[in-house]
Amino acid sequence: MPILSELPLMGMVAAALVVAFLVALVATPVVKSLAFKMGAVDVPKDNRRMHDHPIPRMGGLAIYLGFLLSVLIFLDRTPSMRGMLLGATIIVVLGIFDDIYALGAKLKFLIQIGAALVAVLSGNVIETLSNPNVFSSNLYWDLGWLSIPVTVLWIVAITNAVNLIDGLDGLACGVSTISSMTLLVIALVVIEGETAILMAALAGACVGFLPYNLNPAKIFMGDTGSTFLGFILAVVSVQGLFKFYTIISFAVPFLMLGLPIFDTCFAFIRRIAHGQSPMHADRSHVHHRLIDMGFNQKQAVAVLYIISGILGLSAVVLTTSGPVKAMLLMMALCFAGAIAGHIFMSNNRKEKEQQELQQEEEKEE
Repeated sequence: MPILSELPLMGMVAAALVVAFLVALVATPVVKSLAFKMGAVDVPKDNRRMHDHPIPRMGGLAIYLGFLLSVLIFLDRTPSMRGMLLGATIIVVLGIFDDIYALGAKLKFLIQIGAALVAVLSGNVIETLSNPNVFSSNLYWDLGWLSIPVTVLWIVAITNAVNLIDGLDGLACGVSTISSMTLLVIALVVIEGETAILMAALAGACVGFLPYNLNPAKIFMGDTGSTFLGFILAVVSVQGLFKFYTIISFAVPFLMLGLPIFDTCFAFIRRIAHGQSPMHADRSHVHHRLIDMGFNQKQAVAVLYIISGILGLSAVVLTTSGPVKAMLLMMALCFAGAIAGHIFMSNNRKEKEQQELQQEEEKEE
């Protein structure tokens, strides 16, 4: 039985958040010194980097330690919980080696699939999906044998989606905090105690790390942190959202993780359209585009926090009912879409103007 199990749910949630926060806050300076000793340092080598001097990474280890200790204190070690923690540990170890030695993409992808399988085979499976066709008599689809590959695909995709937005100081950590708080609120609304405590632990660990990671960052979370956060958010969304036989279960995870999902999908489409590999690194993510528009790092991160917050609010609204709330949801989505559209359209115009200017200069020469 977990310690303090006699506390009411809100007390457990608050305690889990505070413990994870304090552990991450205290552990981060220790991890920073360890990163320097182990050579896990990010040296700016190309224009994708937003910093101009070496900064230690591997800070996600502090987030992992805060989350792990809080979960071990406040939750039972069920088979599905053990599978999630074991898979997360594999992801963290992979991230540590990647932050030190810069591993190849194929090797990382294979190990991520293995970690996802560990979680899935322990019971964290998307067995059903709510039917997005509201006119159908079938409320949900039974995935059958497809449940395992679909769940593995979801976990690996979200793991890498969060990793891809980790390009500005405090961005991935802050967005993950907003996503975890969104799922925390939803879990409290539908009385999913285990999910609420898990998300409180994750949010607390992120908030404890954030003071060291905000611009100007003293340490980066590295792949150790970004892939760990993506993995946990993906697995917990399987536990807490996909299992509801309602229409909201299809939309809520995509709203909760809307920013990393949108950015990753757009990046893949853009690269394929340009004849590149989908895994090819470039400087056209949404945060890069904001910087190119003239925002500084703090402003760009604030804009993306706002967008994530709006999408999170929309996810929470979808868990309730009523015409006023539905209208609020539509307005929030339209606002977020307008901001995103303005960012990409403005940047596309800027790129076109730069190309035309280069062509004119080449003609003059």
